[in-house]
Amino acid sequence: MSLYGMFAGKGPSGFGYGSSAEDVTEGVSLAGKTILVTGCNSGLGLETTRVLAKRGAHVIGTARTADKARDAGKSVQGDTSGLACELSDPRSVRACVDAVKASGRELDVIIANAGIMALPKRETAHGIELQLFTNHVGHFMLVTGLLDVLADDGRVVIVSSEAHRSAPKETIRFDDLGAEKSYSPWVAYGQSKIANILFAKELAQRFAASGSKRTANALHPGIIRTNLARHINPISATVALALAGPIALKSVGEGAATQCHLAAHPGVAGVSGEYFSHCNVAKPRADARDPEIAKKLWARTEEIVAALPR
Repeated sequence: MSLYGMFAGKGPSGFGYGSSAEDVTEGVSLAGKTILVTGCNSGLGLETTRVLAKRGAHVIGTARTADKARDAGKSVQGDTSGLACELSDPRSVRACVDAVKASGRELDVIIANAGIMALPKRETAHGIELQLFTNHVGHFMLVTGLLDVLADDGRVVIVSSEAHRSAPKETIRFDDLGAEKSYSPWVAYGQSKIANILFAKELAQRFAASGSKRTANALHPGIIRTNLARHINPISATVALALAGPIALKSVGEGAATQCHLAAHPGVAGVSGEYFSHCNVAKPRADARDPEIAKKLWARTEEIVAALPR
């Protein structure tokens, strides 16, 4: 536990900065539940898979390859299965959706955990900046594709980040989704993360409008040493982590706490359309709560998905 974590208080939920994934699921039985976790093979995804399987859930883990997903499942105790889901490849995402449906399992929770961060150079997928495509469009395709098999009281948990605050001032650059006019690694990452919050907000609104008991929430996991930072300059990253680690860096177990809390804890049943940090409701950037921007992003994403190759 970091120095900050030792002294940080707990929030209204009874959990806080220093709470771990095991802490927030203590005493919770997930027997009979099926939970899908993207990016299950490392970091927060692997820890989330481990803890939720330990609590009795069948965890369907996805990774870029089926082998990575299956190996991750074999490395933890509990009931797991693995599927390929390369979020930047529409065919892979659609195949994953089809495989989940073919399994006959109803999903109780979908955890959109996987992502890429701060690519040093501009890259694209199908004309869309790669971080926005992977972190938002790929998960949009997966989640919306699986709504038919999401339980009536199912939960959608989307991992965002406090880095959403580095998104451009116009929130989403709808006129430059390929980042052709300008590219900054952190602005592009921030745009993808504010898109995650807006997606959760609009999905929650749609659930509510239909009278559904389903919920959708976004979250900030904290600053954790994981391979998500693999694209950052290694010297700068090593120095920054060495300085920040003892003071404020979360362990992987602490980083996975908020998504496990949202996935499993009875105390958040019925809570929807919120942004969580350290297992408690937090306030994102003001425009991340704008319903009109959320609707516009949903519509534009649908257009993007409709034009993708099959």
